[in-house]
Amino acid sequence: MTSAELLADAFERIRVVVHRVTDGLSREELAVRLDGEANSIGWLIWHLTRIQDDHIAGVTGTEQVWTSGGWVDRFALPLERMDHGFGHTPGQVASVVVDAAMLVEYYDAVHVVTLAYVADLTDADLDRVVDERWDPPVTLGVRLVSIVNDDVTHTGQAAFIRGILERR
Repeated sequence: MTSAELLADAFERIRVVVHRVTDGLSREELAVRLDGEANSIGWLIWHLTRIQDDHIAGVTGTEQVWTSGGWVDRFALPLERMDHGFGHTPGQVASVVVDAAMLVEYYDAVHVVTLAYVADLTDADLDRVVDERWDPPVTLGVRLVSIVNDDVTHTGQAAFIRGILERR
């Protein structure tokens, strides 16, 4: 298995969980928060998709799917246009109320771009520095693992919330 195949497999497993945790949920169910400080399933999936979109666009030097695909206007969230949820207050989390079908469509659009990008990567590509604001500078490999880690963390949280909703 190549590094590219490994990354593609990781992103594909995340896609399966995104679809599973959102399947059949209403806008109201996606917006449920277990307490006033908690994230909702809708916010978690929107946020992980926004971060993935932001970071993949950053390493490819392309426009985010969020804007190029018109998703920012379709979602029409009461947030800054390029907001991706990092550091959101409880009020901002609560403002992310989304439709499951549209959320999954946006996720899938980002997923397609992600898979197309990682498909051609070589091991040598993973050593390329993509962010010099950190010490040590962040390589492409580290950035991609960071995206996978963020996605796995947030899909796990969403699955946990979904399990609680199903037991109510």
